[in-house]
Parts: sequence; structure tokens; C-alpha cells
Amino acid sequence: MAIDGLIILDTSGRPVIQSGYTSFPPSYPLLHIDMLNNELSKASRAASVDPVICVPPGIGDLSSGSACCHVEMGELRLIASVSGDADPLIAFAFLQAFSDILHDYFGTVSTATLKDNFDVVYQLLEETLDSSGYPLTTSPNALRDIVLPPSLLSKLLASLPTAASSGPNRPGSSVASSISSSAFASPIPWRKLGVRHNHNEILFDVTEEMRAIVGRNGATLTSIVYGKIECNARLTGMPDLLLSFSNPNVIKECAFHSCVRQVWLQRWTREKTLSFVPPDGKSVLAEYQYATPHSALSGTVPVPLALKPNITVGEFGGTFTTPVVTSRSNASRPL
Repeated sequence: MAIDGLIILDTSGRPVIQSGYTSFPPSYPLLHIDMLNNELSKASRAASVDPVICVPPGIGDLSSGSACCHVEMGELRLIASVSGDADPLIAFAFLQAFSDILHDYFGTVSTATLKDNFDVVYQLLEETLDSSGYPLTTSPNALRDIVLPPSLLSKLLASLPTAASSGPNRPGSSVASSISSSAFASPIPWRKLGVRHNHNEILFDVTEEMRAIVGRNGATLTSIVYGKIECNARLTGMPDLLLSFSNPNVIKECAFHSCVRQVWLQRWTREKTLSFVPPDGKSVLAEYQYATPHSALSGTVPVPLALKPNITVGEFGGTFTTPVVTSRSNASRPL
């Protein structure tokens, strides 16, 4: 099995909602919750707790060991329990995807939000994780056709009679059948059929993050730059787009959205261009690592800021402060 189940805890460590652990005893999810709460209580700060906590065999009804994978999501904490030969990276990838789905549906995710939308969250759990523990549909665009986002319209539709109680000719049955049929009508899972916009446009944002080690004298010892290309598509129909770059040689270690199909990746290898059918709305088209030009002597990207740290070492420890942060392009002007 890939993932045994998912649990969401509130700020006090109590479960708010969890998926059905049908193949495990009732104490199985409780053991993972208690193990995580014990580690959090012993740690000086929550960030110092290991992301993967081992649950040894012999505890409760467990005949074999398992692992508790957890991530923090605002004031909540997501837990994915895995056992057997499951890869914990699959659990963390699913936790991140489910967190993005909750933020896409509700905006701000909190304990009150989950309690007010229990039905929607349970439907999302059923559609994103099957009974065998394997992720299913994790694309928000596809999920919106299956699970209606919380709104006044969705609450009104939920109050209509269903097909079983009202017959095939009643409004409730026709609405339910149209929703279920349109959810799988599109040939590609990330974009539904019949998308229409009055103003057709697509916007791109390139966001880059630098991680570096700077010496005491301000020199860059080592650095690495990660970037991602975000797009917001408002296009009608099934547009087939071609994206080219003015300097593609600085991009390496790329990870593309599923809309960039495997066949189209050959064009990226040959021509350094991307051919794709974008999802409707916001999505991350690609993630990459910045490639240092061959002309760079040190092989690292210099930090574009001049840092002047102030280090004080005392008898019982030390302090580190950065009182002045200036731009290298204009060192006399603070940022």
C-alpha cells in the first residue's frame, strides 16, 4: 500500500477529520496521532521535530512498524501514515497536493473552515485517495467538476432531491447526472470541456528563490537558485500554446506540469520550447534550477545584496544580527 490514510489535526493536536482506515484496526490512526503529539511535546520548537516519525512494531495492535509523515499547514497539521515498503516521498507529495487543493477550494484553511465544510472535505478525500492508498485525482481543475466548491449555489444543489428519491425526471437527478457526466468528458484531466471567456489572455510570473552561504566578509561561498514559472490562463476552448525563451541555457533540472506531455518534451530537448494545453486558471507550468554560466569563475551566483553581519560571542552563547542590508548595485541606498 502507498498511503494508509490521512489525518488533519488542530492546534491542540486533536483530529479534526481523517480518511477511512478500513484495512486497519481503530487504534491505528490514534497511535500515529499520539506518537506525533509526544514528539511535539518533547521538542523545544515544532520545527525541530523530524518530518518522518517511526512507529515501532508491538505498540497496540501493530505487528509491523509504520511511519508517520507530517507537514504543517498554517495552524493545522497534516498526517499521512505509511507502512510496508511505501516511499515517504509519495506521502509528502500527496500532503502538499492536498494542501494546495484545500487552499484552492477555501482560500484560508482553518479548523473552523473544515468544520463548516465537512461534506466537501470528505468528498475531496474520497476523490484524491482511493481505498488502496494510491492518489487519484489531484488536479483542482478536474476536482471542481466532481466536487462543487462551497458556495450558495452548491448548497442549493445539495438541498435538491436526489435521483433515488425523486425519480429520473426531477431537477435533482438531472443536475447530479450532468455534473457526473461532465467531470470525465474532457480528453485531458487538467482542463474541462466548454471553457469560455469574454477576454482571452494568459499571464506568466517567474519567481526565483536563492539559497546561499555568505562568509563573514560578505563574500558568497556557495549559492543555488530555484525558480518556477506560474501561469494564469483565461482562454476559450482547447488552446495549444508554444512558449519560447530568450535565454534557455540558464535553465536546467526542469520539472514540468502534466500539461506538457511526454511527446512534447522532445521539442524542449531539441528547440528549448514548450508546447502545452494550459489548465484553466492558475497553475505552475514548470520548476527549474538556474544554471550558472560557464564564464563564472567560482561556479556560484553572487548574492545581489551586501550583508554586513554583526556577531557577538559571550560566555553562554552568541548572537547574530544583520543591522545593514544594502544593494550591491547601489550600496549607499538601503533596501
